[in-house]
Amino acid sequence: MALNANFKSVPNFLKEVKSELSKVTWLTRQQTLRLTGIVIAVSVVVAVFISILDFSFTKMMEIWL
Repeated sequence: MALNANFKSVPNFLKEVKSELSKVTWLTRQQTLRLTGIVIAVSVVVAVFISILDFSFTKMMEIWL
């Protein structure tokens, strides 16, 4: 019986989801592009920083050993 009750609540659940999504304040296209650019830029900076550290530690280990 519980399984049947779950299937009856699916349409109600979908109505509630639609209602909640209508309340969301969505970003504009320009905001999305700007924030995506910031995320990509920060990721590149962090990747370069980690690469420099890795290269430096590798060279130090080669010299030390």
